[in-house]
Amino acid sequence: MSYRIGLVGKPSVGKSTFFNAATMNDVPEGAYPFTTIDPAVGEAYVRVDCAAPEFEETCTPNVGFCEDGTRYVPTKLVDVAGLIPGAHEGNGLGNQFLTDLNEADVLVHVVDFSGRTDLEGEPTEDHDPRDDIDFLERELDMWYLEVLEKGIERYRTGYDGGEDDIEADLAEQMSAFRTNEDEIKQVILSLGLDLDPDAWDEDDRAALAREIRKRTKPMVVAANKMDTPEARANYEAIRNDPDYDHLTIVPASAHAEKALKTAAERDVVDYDPGDGEFTIEDDVSDEQEQGLEQIREFVDEFGGTGVQTALETALFDVLDLVAVFPGSANGSKSEKGVFRDCFLLPEGSTAEDFAYHLHGDIGEGFLHGIDCRSQRQVGADSVLDHRAVVEIVSTNQ
Repeated sequence: MSYRIGLVGKPSVGKSTFFNAATMNDVPEGAYPFTTIDPAVGEAYVRVDCAAPEFEETCTPNVGFCEDGTRYVPTKLVDVAGLIPGAHEGNGLGNQFLTDLNEADVLVHVVDFSGRTDLEGEPTEDHDPRDDIDFLERELDMWYLEVLEKGIERYRTGYDGGEDDIEADLAEQMSAFRTNEDEIKQVILSLGLDLDPDAWDEDDRAALAREIRKRTKPMVVAANKMDTPEARANYEAIRNDPDYDHLTIVPASAHAEKALKTAAERDVVDYDPGDGEFTIEDDVSDEQEQGLEQIREFVDEFGGTGVQTALETALFDVLDLVAVFPGSANGSKSEKGVFRDCFLLPEGSTAEDFAYHLHGDIGEGFLHGIDCRSQRQVGADSVLDHRAVVEIVSTNQ
């Protein structure tokens, strides 16, 4: 499974710079609306401590790469275009925006915390980043509410000819959001609502749509342009505002990350993505040194540029994924190398789930797993820890 992180934000906040910094692709950047028209898809990476050194092995990654014991596991990053007020009504690139957005498993909302762009992406001063956060959530909530209302109408009219429970009709109508009857029912009851839409008022329906959205389109806020004093002040204010406790906010500078990666490619600096430090390796001009030292101040203060942290927060903290390495209990090496793969699975995945993830036939013939660290046999229902190294024993191998 390749998880998709949807990168979203209003025009001109540095979203394309963030995308380029994370993927080292070359999508157009510019301080004007809709620099990006079609969604750009690139390969970004999240870091996992490689298991190979524990087995005195050197890994040979099939995808991604490994540097000094840190495995960089690929994930899809999608730069989604078209977010402006009224997107849910089709404004701007609204319909295409929502379609592209719905392909993402988790969102990273890039916000200009310096307050220098308004809701339309035009230059301004003293704009409150909270307005940006609110308007994205509002656009998504209205989108979900429209679909929810259609589900309620489906229930009332008996669209499918049966007498389903309300959660069944809502789950069918909202299936594109990757939800199900059990989750819908759980959300309804968690809000203290009856399982009868006729008992819901306008506020109840809005709250239900919002809660379903929060569960099916979780997000991280990348507080971009944090290398400015205005952004720092806004960050402190929003971080201490209880209205935003439901969001994870990561301070970031996409410009700094891209500058460091570019310098590393040219052997000017020694820098690994996500590190909280770097060293200058080559002679640079006074102007270049001054720029790098400004970046160093930011990196020292925040423990990195925040770009890598935002991606990893989205997958490991918000989606609660775990990394699992296929292993070999007898230590044998294949001709293609060892520790070639590292897979990202939902938290709570079992040994049998992992077998099916590797291949349907392997899952069908699952006998047991072997924990390669302890050499102990594990059963089908054994839940796998983050960084587990497991050999699957199957009749279909």
